[in-house]
Amino acid sequence: MPSPDRSRLTLFISILVVFAVVLYVVSEITAMSPIALAPAYMFSPMIAGLVVCFRRDISLSAVGLRIGRVRWLAVAAVVALPLVGVTLLIAVAVPGVGFDPAANPTPGLGLPSGILGVVATFGLVLGLGATVNAVFAFGEEFGWRGYLLWELAPWGFWKASAAIGALWGVWHAPVIVAGYNYPSFPVIGVVAMTIACLSFSPVYTYLVIRSESVLAAALLHGVFNGSAGLVIAYAVADNTVLSELVASPVGVAGVIAFALAAVGIALSGTPSLTREFAHDTARSA
Repeated sequence: MPSPDRSRLTLFISILVVFAVVLYVVSEITAMSPIALAPAYMFSPMIAGLVVCFRRDISLSAVGLRIGRVRWLAVAAVVALPLVGVTLLIAVAVPGVGFDPAANPTPGLGLPSGILGVVATFGLVLGLGATVNAVFAFGEEFGWRGYLLWELAPWGFWKASAAIGALWGVWHAPVIVAGYNYPSFPVIGVVAMTIACLSFSPVYTYLVIRSESVLAAALLHGVFNGSAGLVIAYAVADNTVLSELVASPVGVAGVIAFALAAVGIALSGTPSLTREFAHDTARSA
């Protein structure tokens, strides 16, 4: 199998850097927080990936822009919910973190109380996560788990997942420093977000390989972003260290939940990663 092409990687990363600089410049000129501009920034990996694919004659279907295996797309959409559930269980098990059963994770919406409310909340999270959120998530995922996964496939499942996770985490730096996810810890937050992305990455890679489609990553990402608020709502911490760095979907609790999933992948048999991951010839059970 050919090695990753350095010139293509350099072009991809250079475009990401340009977008990060543009984000900062626009923020300064408009006096808007980078966080407010984040929805547009989310599409920079997709644009970078498309530029590389079009300029270097790489088929979009080869990098996963296809429907793929519908059963695994459904798994990708749903699996974020148990992962968030495990994250919540880990969070409330930490001393200094409590569970607030009266919390309202959907303020402003008149959802029913009791079990019906829980079902309605999860249904809402799944519906919005797999549609609206997934569109924005695709702006990232075509770059990360589309082009870049294809490019780094010669490195194998774990090394490619780690490299993508590291770049994914660092890419968040402009909005993290501005107060996103870890408002009390903007600098430490960049490290925390990178660790979180490293822990998330194998699960994303696994689902893309199994589904033979980058859409799986967009679905998982969209639903996870939509359901992460459940942890924030129900897990009540005594201080900001616990609330932002520990009992958080992108804190220690989330890292442990996804790390456990990665261990499950390793124990069940790590799938082979090749540049044919989006081709029918790569199909596995």
